[in-house]
Amino acid sequence: MCAERVLSGMRPTGKLHLGHYHGVLKNWITLQDEYPCLFFVADWHALTTHYEETRDIGPVTMDMLVDWLAAGVDPEKATLFVQSRVPEHAELHLLLSMMTPLSWLERVPTYRDQQEKLAGRDLTTYGFLGYPLLMSADILIYRASKVPVGEDQIPHVEFTRELARRFNHMYGRGPDFEERAKTAMKKMGEKNARLFEHLRVRFQQDGDAAALEQGRALLLESRSLSRDDRERLAGYLEGAGKIILPEPFALLTEASKMPGLDGQKMSKSYGNTISLREDEASVTRKIRRMPTDPSRVRISDPGDPEKCPVWQLHLVYSDGACREWVKRGCESAGMGCIECKQPVIDGILAEQGPMRERAQIYIDKPSLVREIIEDGNAKARRLASECMEDVRCAMGLNCA
Repeated sequence: MCAERVLSGMRPTGKLHLGHYHGVLKNWITLQDEYPCLFFVADWHALTTHYEETRDIGPVTMDMLVDWLAAGVDPEKATLFVQSRVPEHAELHLLLSMMTPLSWLERVPTYRDQQEKLAGRDLTTYGFLGYPLLMSADILIYRASKVPVGEDQIPHVEFTRELARRFNHMYGRGPDFEERAKTAMKKMGEKNARLFEHLRVRFQQDGDAAALEQGRALLLESRSLSRDDRERLAGYLEGAGKIILPEPFALLTEASKMPGLDGQKMSKSYGNTISLREDEASVTRKIRRMPTDPSRVRISDPGDPEKCPVWQLHLVYSDGACREWVKRGCESAGMGCIECKQPVIDGILAEQGPMRERAQIYIDKPSLVREIIEDGNAKARRLASECMEDVRCAMGLNCA
């Protein structure tokens, strides 16, 4: 029974673009004010598909971290760390691999999808097959309750939930489990212990979901219980063993609505991006060169905003009055395309201005980024070590 905690990460791919900002970072910035958050650089995950290209991982990691900080991710509110600096991830991944059926890994939807998309690469490695398991270890080692993901990543969270259930079922019930649970119940006080037992029976006999939620709330409110007591009683309440690895829940995030310069999704692979800290002249030049409605050959030809990639950017950066002005001017041929593009340029530059200012602090003094990450690595290791002590003990390893 842990407090709500959010975990999310990104592979190091270098400088981020506005699609990353609108699709991920804006959400992180909101979440860091609502929950304890851990945001990590998934550098081991980068090796699952690019294991032969490792030279740039260090530099691109630093670029990405500066972009996080420039966007507004606050190290005073969230823990920022690098996956490979917390070796407990690898240990939990190894231990989970001992009890994970091979068929579970093969049925993860993205396994086949990525093989098709990256057909030119040799992906016949365990690292690639096992990356969903490493992802699960990333989540479970912090006992994260919420994982912000897009719809395509929901199967990974479901896989993690199944894995946690399997682990708890196999290792969470010792021969004296029930006796220890009843001893822990007595610490709640006679009245609360009676209520807890009543709720447990209601849930297990009648499937009363409200009783389960009441029981969980009662455990969180009981100050006299240790963390170990709470986890054991959580399992007793649900009819399972001790909850060593709590099941996480997907926190569904909206897909990025940030289009690229050609109207497709903004992506480095399409060559249609604007980076978070791109200089003003480059941004202006890129927007002015954007293709428009192909039917507008001459300025006197009326256009259709729905067929113009620039209109998609107006939907992100312009208010209702500006959109109406653009729509009317385009359809009546009363406005040229350069004039139409200027509000988009202004909107993007206004968004990027504070990012450039925040980034400059870290560009001028890179040691600040290293200090933030070293501090985050230490915090993450403390949490990961606590979990691994319980995991090792449950599996009969190093348990005094």
